[in-house]
Amino acid sequence: MSTSALSVDPLWPRAGDWPALDSLAEGARADLTLLGIPTWRTSLSATGAHETPGAVRAALRRYSQQAAGLAVEELRLADAGDVAEPDGEEGEARATAAMREAAARSTVTVAVGGDNALTVPAALGAYGADLGTAGLITLDAHHDLRDGVSNGSPVRRLVEAGLAGARVVQIGIADFANSAAYTRRAADLGITVVTRDALHGRPWEDVMAEALEIAGAAGGPVHVDLDVDVCDRSVAPGCPASVPGGLAAWELRRVARLAAASPLVRSLDIAEVDATADAADERTVRLAALLVLEAAAGVAARAS
Repeated sequence: MSTSALSVDPLWPRAGDWPALDSLAEGARADLTLLGIPTWRTSLSATGAHETPGAVRAALRRYSQQAAGLAVEELRLADAGDVAEPDGEEGEARATAAMREAAARSTVTVAVGGDNALTVPAALGAYGADLGTAGLITLDAHHDLRDGVSNGSPVRRLVEAGLAGARVVQIGIADFANSAAYTRRAADLGITVVTRDALHGRPWEDVMAEALEIAGAAGGPVHVDLDVDVCDRSVAPGCPASVPGGLAAWELRRVARLAAASPLVRSLDIAEVDATADAADERTVRLAALLVLEAAAGVAARAS
């Protein structure tokens, strides 16, 4: 993604180009830290998702940090760089450690993938020692409860690692995008499922308040997985598994802000965007960049 033609205006500062987390003064905390976890090697469909963190950083330069009524420009934002080769057992351990370090120094950490395999190290790293009380909210067309290790298995793997199924909420699960076996598995694990059709007519404030109540019931940290393939294919063509009839872009942006505004939420991830398969206007990558900024607006809303 080229940003060489972007205008320069000292009265219109651009987002992105945030200082490295390690450059902050000793003891200083970031309000929000961006961390790239470019998983892709175990994807069930061909993907170039490892190219996405860099594309999202470039897209951030297209936007400002101004949001009506919120002091986003006053936040301390940082960038922890990308985890090298985060797939596989050793790579996942590196990603978990990087996420743990970033979360320890940040109010909210946003992990940008990569495919949905990043959700395992992103959540485990953010939870740290609090896995036993932690919760998970996914915005996803899919249950992600498959066997094996892939971008289709992160929720199952987190539950097997010790996350309570009763504190997992899956929002946006789509018809004709899952199997009966995995729907039964979700029920057997005690997962709360909110289908795409069940969202019609419901205010997002109510949906997220209910999800946060369930995921945060034990008082532990909540991780939010924003799988962009929950969106309609017209707004997320860069997601291999997006389908017609998914969420509108504004809906996922609203969820990102509502999630980050909750003190229960320690971390989010943005998954399943393949920058190499995006439309010519880069609409999927630009949406991912705006999700980062919406998360920042949510953090700013905590103090408003």
